[in-house]
Amino acid sequence: MADSHASPPASADSTLVRMLAERSARRGQFTLSSGRTSSLYIDARLTTMSPDGLALIGPTALAAFDRAGWDVNAVGGLTLGADPVSYAIAYASALADRPLRAFTVRKEAKTHGTGRLIEGPFQAGDRVAVIEDVITTGGSARRAIEAVRGAGGEVVGVLAVVDREEGGREAIEQDGVPVIALVRASDVVALLPG
Repeated sequence: MADSHASPPASADSTLVRMLAERSARRGQFTLSSGRTSSLYIDARLTTMSPDGLALIGPTALAAFDRAGWDVNAVGGLTLGADPVSYAIAYASALADRPLRAFTVRKEAKTHGTGRLIEGPFQAGDRVAVIEDVITTGGSARRAIEAVRGAGGEVVGVLAVVDREEGGREAIEQDGVPVIALVRASDVVALLPG
């Protein structure tokens, strides 16, 4: 089995860490979506939704899939944090002539139309990498895993842009799902002033 702790090439890694430190990380007192309080806030969307962030994250994630030996045909996760990352990966996969479909998991099923929880070209039987922007407790990724499995997909693993290193990765891995994190929060913090 491939190492689930695979990391991207050093040049991509250092560029992504720098982007996240400059754009996405803030010190202060914050309440996170998990309900926890923290002196560090990482709004990865400030990086993942930027043109150069998208251009870097897509190929970096594809390379991480290759190193981990993940054979997937679809990527997606809980809206909104996973969306730009999934789309960046799908776009990069088309450029690499190995197309992966992107989808999004709603926080709750629609009450109209088809009533779906998963939107986009997801198909039952898909081998999926669940995507997360920032893992703290692992709750969002676990909800996406449950939705994918409930819709007939096979979860190969979880790819996160940032692991806050607060137990979320370990919680997901204890459920038997490998996790790749492109960046650790400690690497981002090391570049923050003061």
